[in-house]
Amino acid sequence: MPAREMRMEMFLRALMRRDFNKAKSHLEKLEKMVGNDEWGRGYSRAINGFISALKDNDTDALIVQLVKEVDHEKAKQLLEHFEGILKHEFRDEYEKGYYTAWIEFLRAYLTQKTLGVRRGKRGANEKA
Repeated sequence: MPAREMRMEMFLRALMRRDFNKAKSHLEKLEKMVGNDEWGRGYSRAINGFISALKDNDTDALIVQLVKEVDHEKAKQLLEHFEGILKHEFRDEYEKGYYTAWIEFLRAYLTQKTLGVRRGKRGANEKA
């Protein structure tokens, strides 16, 4: 697995735990990896938005909805949608970076086996 994708998984896990200090540390490392060109700025905008939406508990934000209520089907649909957007030839580098961050986040989200168990709480269907 490429280093950026591994870092995105660590970033996701920190966000799921609402450990914003650790998430910020991973965010900074991701930003160094992607650089400061147009593509990198788009990528950075997306991951900064993830943290901001979760800190503010913006219930209209997709990221908050995915973290609060684990929904693999919704995540798969979003992944397909964002991959489709990325294929549009008219997208500029900023948009490509932005949607790449979403795609990497969603791929990491979909590979996690323990997303349903967070902050010591268990769902009604899960055994102790």
